[in-house]
Parts: sequence; structure tokens; C-alpha cells
Amino acid sequence: MFVKMKSPVFIDRLTFEVDHPQQCLLKAVLKDDTGIVCSALETEAANDQQVFNWNGLSDLPYGVYTLEISRGSDETKMRLVKRV
Repeated sequence: MFVKMKSPVFIDRLTFEVDHPQQCLLKAVLKDDTGIVCSALETEAANDQQVFNWNGLSDLPYGVYTLEISRGSDETKMRLVKRV
């Protein structure tokens, strides 16, 4: 796993940290419990960038989500909860 979440629970933003930072295209998709894509993020990571903040998630309904993050051929999935 190349990504660590600061917390598996979020309100209006996600903060995650990558190991072995490298310049690459980082893609993240947030899906609800039915598998529908609710939000997507695509960003160019700098060589030394370890921490990423994904803002603007306050409009999502409360519930359980699956976060899929990919960096090149590396891919990670994890379950998260949006709460009040």
C-alpha cells in the first residue's frame, strides 16, 4: 500500500499521505456503497510532495464510501465513512 489515510472518517475533505513521493499523475475516485462514482481527483504530484488534501466533499451524503487511488501501476482501495 503506497497511501496512508490520516483518518478513515471524513466530513468535508480527505487527507492522505503517499510513501516514496515521486513526480507522477495521481488519480483518486470516491465511490458510494452502490459503486457509483461520487467524486474524482486527478493531480500531478511533485517529486517531494507527500501529503494531499482533497477538499470540496461537504456536499456528499453521509455514508460508507470506497476510495480508489492509483499512481502509475500502483493501486489501493480503502473503505471510508463520511459523517456529520
